[in-house]
Amino acid sequence: MRLLHTMLRVGDLDKSIAFYTEVLGMTLLRRKDYPDGQFTLAFVGYGDEAHNSVIELTYNWGVDSYELGTGYGHIALEVADVYKACEDIRARGGKITREPGPMKHGSSILAFVEDPDGYKIELLSPSRQD
Repeated sequence: MRLLHTMLRVGDLDKSIAFYTEVLGMTLLRRKDYPDGQFTLAFVGYGDEAHNSVIELTYNWGVDSYELGTGYGHIALEVADVYKACEDIRARGGKITREPGPMKHGSSILAFVEDPDGYKIELLSPSRQD
């Protein structure tokens, strides 16, 4: 078994694709409309789906926002340098919600960014121990 993808429902598919590709540097792997079901799926990631886990962005036609609820936590991305990644993300228009620095009660360097729908994305250094 392996993890294939994580699905997020989004309110503006083009805006979300732009965030994940232009701000976080992922690639749009595929996109398909399902007219009978009135939804569109787009898959983004850092590599092909055969060898990497990806994110499925689901746009239900006519739905422009969702309540995130209290169950969702975050998606974590490993970055070479959390401080530099935040500078780059901010320069590309991304929203940093937790500035880079050590984790409370730990030593990992981390930061959080937010996508256009409010989903949190954690940036972690590769040398994390917590």
